[in-house]
Amino acid sequence: MVTGGAGYIGSVVSATLLAAGHEVTVLDDLSTGHRDAVPAAAHFAPTSITRAEPVLRDNGIEAVVHCAAKSLVAESVQSPQLYWDNNVGGSLALLEAMRAAGVRRIVFSSTAAVYGQAAEVPILESAAAAPSNPYGASKLAVDHMLTSYAVAYGFSAVSLRYFNVAGALLSPDVQLGERHATETHLIPIALQVVAGERPELAIYWTAYPTPDGTCVRDYIHVRDLAEAHLRALDWTGTAGAEHLVCNLGSGQGNSVREVLDAVQAVTGTAPAVREAPNRAGDPAVLIASNTRARAVLGWSPTRSLNEMVGDAWRFSRA
Repeated sequence: MVTGGAGYIGSVVSATLLAAGHEVTVLDDLSTGHRDAVPAAAHFAPTSITRAEPVLRDNGIEAVVHCAAKSLVAESVQSPQLYWDNNVGGSLALLEAMRAAGVRRIVFSSTAAVYGQAAEVPILESAAAAPSNPYGASKLAVDHMLTSYAVAYGFSAVSLRYFNVAGALLSPDVQLGERHATETHLIPIALQVVAGERPELAIYWTAYPTPDGTCVRDYIHVRDLAEAHLRALDWTGTAGAEHLVCNLGSGQGNSVREVLDAVQAVTGTAPAVREAPNRAGDPAVLIASNTRARAVLGWSPTRSLNEMVGDAWRFSRA
């Protein structure tokens, strides 16, 4: 069962699982997801993660990939109760439903936001977790839940801490990509500017101690990300009672200006930009170490920044 399987990452994960031969049930209340993003071969359960037990029992679910969550940093600061209720309370209800239904395998969509402003890069899983907003704190709380459920109830769990996800899944039969009502990610915003859907892109990061003065972030293609979920799911089938935490990133970074260069290379148009004062609290560099994912899951990303931008561009035009 994939929770949040009508969303960006959840839909690509669902399609990837189906292509690998798994039977998939998508659970999504469509509060932010899209019904047409649910793969046709998946069974769809239009309900909340707080009502998961009948879905688990009625569909013979053996494992859960938990992608359902609220994920807007600014909203989490303004309305933290939504994130404690949905991300933490909802996840607790899901784990209890799994326990009642006898399902003990789970792959969880965690986030690099649990680290806050990390002191060293590349960031290891052993780095201190110090989230700087309620969104990151809510994800970290679920990570702690999974550790305790592994110890107390024999859960086999993986937390995948994503860095910056981009790109799309494009095939003759499936076209899945980002469609957020409130878009906050650099690549889709830059592509919207190129397409004339926004007047300009505000670059807040222009005076940092990086080669070109803009922030450096670690980008990963959504297809690489989905393949990591597939490997993590396989791991839960053999690992026993354990909670594994893995960072998912490329192990290298790209600056904001490098991303805009990629957008221009793909589209032939440079997005209009406006430089703005730096935002308080933005780290200059965030790069993941993916050493553990390589060693334990046998996973490594293979797709480039230009492929991410190109796929995202083709999806937006389609």
